[in-house]
Amino acid sequence: MLTRSSSQSLTEQLSGRFAQRIRDRLLAPGARLPSVRQCAQQQGVSPSTVVAAYDQLLAQGLVEARKNRGFFVRELARREPAAVRPGAGSRAGATDAAPRPSPVDATALIRGMFQGFDGKPQPGMGAFPPQWLESAFMPAAVRKVTGARALQAVSLQYGEPMGDSALRLALSRKLAAMNVHAGPDHIITTVGATHALDIVSRALLRAGDPVMVEEPGWAVEFARLTALGMRLLPVPRRADGPDLDVMARYCEVHRPKLYVSVSVLHNPTGYCLSPGSAHRLLQLAQRHDFHVVEDDTYSHIAPEHATRLCALDGLQRTIHVSGFAKILAPNWRVGFLAANPALIERLLDTKLLSTLTTPALLERALALCIEQGQLRRHAERIRTRLDAARSRSVKLALNAGCRFAAEPAGLFGWVETGVDTDALAQRMLDEGYLLAPGALFHAERKPSTLMRINFATTQDAAFWRKYAELVRRM
Repeated sequence: MLTRSSSQSLTEQLSGRFAQRIRDRLLAPGARLPSVRQCAQQQGVSPSTVVAAYDQLLAQGLVEARKNRGFFVRELARREPAAVRPGAGSRAGATDAAPRPSPVDATALIRGMFQGFDGKPQPGMGAFPPQWLESAFMPAAVRKVTGARALQAVSLQYGEPMGDSALRLALSRKLAAMNVHAGPDHIITTVGATHALDIVSRALLRAGDPVMVEEPGWAVEFARLTALGMRLLPVPRRADGPDLDVMARYCEVHRPKLYVSVSVLHNPTGYCLSPGSAHRLLQLAQRHDFHVVEDDTYSHIAPEHATRLCALDGLQRTIHVSGFAKILAPNWRVGFLAANPALIERLLDTKLLSTLTTPALLERALALCIEQGQLRRHAERIRTRLDAARSRSVKLALNAGCRFAAEPAGLFGWVETGVDTDALAQRMLDEGYLLAPGALFHAERKPSTLMRINFATTQDAAFWRKYAELVRRM
């Protein structure tokens, strides 16, 4: 909070706070600052103090004033492919002129995850709390594979291009238990699931290609594809799966090359694909000749018999992507993809061009954790703990006046707040809480009253009291 006992003036403190958030990208390019009156009320200062602070931000080139509209974070002019909407017209190149999410906009939440926030649990985080992930088996596995002889044998060469063979064999068995049949030679390890998604899009797409994405969905994927020059085709995500009528129209008009999906425990809604939707989606992919990337990041906490496109399709038109950062440790960047043999060489070439190799020591340690059943038991403990946390979090959210836009499931809740969550997120930052506003999850950034919460990090009643207090003031 601003303090009158500081050696800095209130104006300097306020401008410094906004400047730091802009530089940390917690205020994304194009974001609107609170009006002078709103900011004065929120911070308990005079309007003249706010005007002086905004003038300092203008002088530093961090914001711009737009006549009769207010102050906005500056953004560099750029030419980016526009999103194509379902009603965009009948010709293949029809687009609208809506602004595209830029990479700096999408990474604002990620950058926020690196902030300390005084140790408070953060409702907008995308991972489990560190104390949930602590284990004895992971350090033991790392020690075992980093003995002097093993360290020398593994580290003094690049390793296997496709990834450690022991891990690929363990992954093949793990996938078979999910009815996804892929031999070790059809699996490529990666530096996390995001790297696997990047390999697929770089190998199969070219700049200008249309790609269908789920909406709401994860802004990092939107921005990553946009940065590669792809044209996004947002498909509304429903409880049973994507809007197949919208997909069919896109296929007729734009001939997309790829569809990116989180079938199981979709982020941010928690939805799971129904068998009927999955069957019709695969028929559409066959008829219109596009591939489907199934991002199964949340497989470790998924329902036992969840429907997966890759299992139904046998990896004919589907590519399976997953990783272990969510369930083991966010910084343990081990992921993988499984694909049809006809695609493996193209995908492997792309991996080699981007990273040459992947960390064999961590891969070998992970193989041990899988083979000895430690990962499975760890995941079971996490699921049990998450179920209890979700129940508590839902009660707290409802008591605070929220309602759920989707049935609570998995790690995330999709919450209706009734207020602009971009504005709410800035207010909550002042209180030390990082939110994930709904605008982040749309291909075209626009005001939203929804937000995503992490059930594991929203057990703090103090957070919900502060949330309810600020919502009442908005």
